[in-house]
Amino acid sequence: MHADIAIIGGSGVYDASMLDNVKEVEIDTPFGKPSDAITIGSFGEISVAFLPRHGKGHRISPSKLNSKANILALKKLGVSRIISASAVGSLRLELEPLDIVIPDQIFDRTRMRDSTFFEEGIVVHTGFADPFCPELSSLLFDITEKLGYRVHNKGTYVCMEGPQFSTRAESKVYQKAGFDIIGMTALPEAKLAREAEICYSILATVTDYDVWHEEDVTIETVIQNAMKNEEAVRNIIKEAIPKITVERNCVCANALSNSILTSPEKIPVETKRKLGDLIGKYIS
Repeated sequence: MHADIAIIGGSGVYDASMLDNVKEVEIDTPFGKPSDAITIGSFGEISVAFLPRHGKGHRISPSKLNSKANILALKKLGVSRIISASAVGSLRLELEPLDIVIPDQIFDRTRMRDSTFFEEGIVVHTGFADPFCPELSSLLFDITEKLGYRVHNKGTYVCMEGPQFSTRAESKVYQKAGFDIIGMTALPEAKLAREAEICYSILATVTDYDVWHEEDVTIETVIQNAMKNEEAVRNIIKEAIPKITVERNCVCANALSNSILTSPEKIPVETKRKLGDLIGKYIS
């Protein structure tokens, strides 16, 4: 099975019915199984994979996501671009619930997550100054704007550990620090996608104002607004897929070039085997 583009669906975005000729595939990776079976189908002439980030029925907490398996499974399918649909809280008054944000920066506040493929006898320092693919993000913004949705280009996503929502003190600090939106799932996904040389961009749908705005955040509000935004996300993705070109001119495509510091002969054979889908084009 092969797929060119992947959609990772978050809270409220679980339906892959936009695809035709769908099949579910179970994929094993050296890091275990992904969150669920991956649905592969066609959108016109383009093969698309859909992965429910938290598993069907929303079974997996953000801190327990096997992001390594999720990203490597998509890499094994041949995916070169990932569109992530993610529900977020707003840290700016002008970013209203039901708005869409295409972030260009991220700030890591997670504590419990393994954020690299490269640990067992191999050292790789991958550039991550611009964590989201500029080409893919620009396309998503243009399409969202043309479709008439309230969309904000650029912004910093602060990724918290969760699964609890922020305290009022934390939320106010994030807001005063200049962050724009807050969520729990963009990391380590974005880091691992860069290590896998996959373009990665987020359609962040605002569900609430977090608690800096002196309003309690409830899961009922989050899910209700995420579901309201689901149609918008689907419409944007439908418009985006046919416009994504095969050729890539972004930093994502060759992120590992000159990033592997370990001498090839010093990399353990088992590590080379385990990471073959990632480093095979650089190290035999």
